[in-house]
Amino acid sequence: MDAISIQDVSKTFGEKVAVTGLSLKIPAGSLHGLIGPNGAGKTTTIRMILNIYAPDTGRIDVLGSPMSERQKSRIGYLPEERGLYTRMKVGDVLIFSAGIKGMRASRSAPKAKEWLSRLGLGDCWEKKLQELSKGMQQKVQFIATILHDPELVVLDEPFSGLDPINTNVLRDIIMEMKGAGRTVIFSTHMMDQVEKLCDSVCMINNGKKVLDGSLQDVKRSYTKNMVTLSFDGDGAFLTGHPLVSRTIARKGQMDIALAEGADPQELLKDAAAKVRINKFEISEPSMHDIFVERVESTAGGNAGA
Repeated sequence: MDAISIQDVSKTFGEKVAVTGLSLKIPAGSLHGLIGPNGAGKTTTIRMILNIYAPDTGRIDVLGSPMSERQKSRIGYLPEERGLYTRMKVGDVLIFSAGIKGMRASRSAPKAKEWLSRLGLGDCWEKKLQELSKGMQQKVQFIATILHDPELVVLDEPFSGLDPINTNVLRDIIMEMKGAGRTVIFSTHMMDQVEKLCDSVCMINNGKKVLDGSLQDVKRSYTKNMVTLSFDGDGAFLTGHPLVSRTIARKGQMDIALAEGADPQELLKDAAAKVRINKFEISEPSMHDIFVERVESTAGGNAGA
């Protein structure tokens, strides 16, 4: 069963097109990355999934049917814009948040204390949120998101404001949720986390889907377009080369994104005539490279949010 099914959905705000013609399926139990540049339409898509915004056209099914009030207790949502009650005590905020989802305080309180201890906040139960750092507040809100053990977890920029250690802690928890059969959707600009976590990805730019599929298939489809070149000599000839769309200089080598339809063997032949080749291999691109290439190739338009 698909946890999320989006069929030809569009959303506008006045004359501004935020999302147009979006179709997407996210299987239950998967870990899905929703990626794209700022203003691409990711947050609008998330808010339509959660019925915060109603789509202008199309249909969205969540956990097997259109979103209803009853389904909200089965979902955990961490918004990009944090919304904690900063004058409340940490313990009260967590019990209150769980209560909204139908969880009794007798169950939520001990569970919340366990999570606080795990995330290094064991001494914060009686502290007011305004006394905590932004990173600590972020961890409290993450706990509030998952405390009621939701079937579907939607995380919008979950690693924002976290140091590398706490990023790793959250990443491990996300993998545990997936291992327990939960469906996790997260939006992020951290492509290294996408590579480490995701089964599948969807990229939105200018309100349109420009990339969709399993992480393995997406990377495989771009492998033929990337080569790694190590050479002795002047590589200036690669700038503006008709077979090259972009170069990334690294220590002792250069990663090259080929122009659409370019034959890597033709580039090798041309390079060998100009410099001494030490290594030339077709390489697997990183999600960062794919992200940059797709954004640049689909630039323009007026979508956003």
